[in-house]
Amino acid sequence: MKHPLPARPKHIGVLRLSALGDVCNLVPTVRALQRQWPEARITWIIGKGEHSLLAGLSGVEFIVYDKSSGLAGMRELWRQLANERFDVLLHMQQALRASVLSLGLKADVRVGFDRQRAKDRQYWFTHRQIEPRPRAHVLESFMDFARLLGVKDCSLDWQLPIPEAARDEAGRVTQGAGYVLISPCANPRLRNFRNWSAEGYAAVVEHAWTQYGLKTVMTGGGSTQEREMGERIRLLCQPDAVIDAIGGTSLKGLLALIDGARAVIGPDSGPVHMANAMNTPVVGLYATTNPDRAAPYLWRENVVNRYPDAVREYLHEDPADVSWGRRVRHPDAMSLIRAEDVIDNLDRLLESTANPHSDLERESPDEA
Repeated sequence: MKHPLPARPKHIGVLRLSALGDVCNLVPTVRALQRQWPEARITWIIGKGEHSLLAGLSGVEFIVYDKSSGLAGMRELWRQLANERFDVLLHMQQALRASVLSLGLKADVRVGFDRQRAKDRQYWFTHRQIEPRPRAHVLESFMDFARLLGVKDCSLDWQLPIPEAARDEAGRVTQGAGYVLISPCANPRLRNFRNWSAEGYAAVVEHAWTQYGLKTVMTGGGSTQEREMGERIRLLCQPDAVIDAIGGTSLKGLLALIDGARAVIGPDSGPVHMANAMNTPVVGLYATTNPDRAAPYLWRENVVNRYPDAVREYLHEDPADVSWGRRVRHPDAMSLIRAEDVIDNLDRLLESTANPHSDLERESPDEA
């Protein structure tokens, strides 16, 4: 017998710790739940860095789990929530660590991913699973949790808060200049291979400067890899064309920079999904990741998509035959992206979005 789902939940738990792009893709589901049950409490258990991005999200109580704290941090979180019981816990992280964390949370019913989408046997830790959707975008997968609970209005809404201090931080970086933003490096995880070339980025920077008078703000973390990439790009460009802010902003400051940009360019990583959430035009660079699953949702048509070519070249398979979400883990895959393709997509975006933050008609994932 299936565990019954609450008709009018009073307290909804959301368990999603990481990553930056994923939590951005999850916010519309939270907004849909708020529209359906405006009186319900929503408690989101989230990672430390992700919380620094979403802090202040209206109507949401955050409980922060620092992944580096391990089991000791879990025990502390369990003590913090010892007197709380969720009508429903939305277990939205397919990772064993998150499933172990979920064991110490009290909930009448636990909802997770269907067996095809669940990793690390997440279904062992849940009572109910969302309906199968074999070829879903990440954002749609999250919205499936709301659908299972009976939410009908699945229109997209983010409303990410940006404090005034973050806007001041962005203003000190840009000094009032018009700009595009590039985030050249994805998370430097083992065998990630999502980074494009310095030469390619430099060609795009020069085009934005010479054709539109737009500077390029480079952003990223403070790792050696990111700083070295930024330096290589900068040396290939005219000095006035580049503002190097790599390692120089907070996450809220980055969000403010993205909000003010004419366009954002980058690989599959947090900043392109942050831009999507802020309704800032995005040119996504995809070869190792399937954009049908993970592109910036509102700007999927503007992706430079070399994933099918990479599958054929490096996996030696037909793209129609590979498993959904399979990555091409080859260091040369991103070299399939040509600078002229990125420039063409950027031109189309800049010409069609004179006011990049005008209201777009928000489509429901069901309508996409």
